[in-house]
Amino acid sequence: MPDPFLDAAIDEAGLGLAEGGIPIGSALVLDDHIVGRGHNRRVQKGSPILHGEMDALENAGRLVASEYRRSTIYTTLSPCPMCTGAILLYGIPRVVIGENRTFLGGEDLLRVNGVEVVVVDDQRCVDMMTGFIEARPELWNEDIGED
Repeated sequence: MPDPFLDAAIDEAGLGLAEGGIPIGSALVLDDHIVGRGHNRRVQKGSPILHGEMDALENAGRLVASEYRRSTIYTTLSPCPMCTGAILLYGIPRVVIGENRTFLGGEDLLRVNGVEVVVVDDQRCVDMMTGFIEARPELWNEDIGED
């Protein structure tokens, strides 16, 4: 069954790729409505922190603590340590991950801290990241902090 919130994150990842960036997208959902969506803009904005999840949080604007605690963040790729930290900081209780085959982020840390982690293993996410990593390994390695 299609998930419109994961589809929105995938659409964001496609936008990032089309802009010459890294194809990772995210959507922050509160009470069954997308309140923020974004994609990795490190390349486009020359930013060290604008990963997909961070961009979605930024685009959602300032929410009160109780709203974060009712939300779900959807991401096309397993969240890195920075994005994992933001999820924990704001008390987001649920993370839906498109795929974790190409990169395994802080899922265990999220689970240990009581966050529900759902890995969908969506083939569209796998294909987008695999193709990107093959085409731009140097950019991918820069994004995840490897040489």
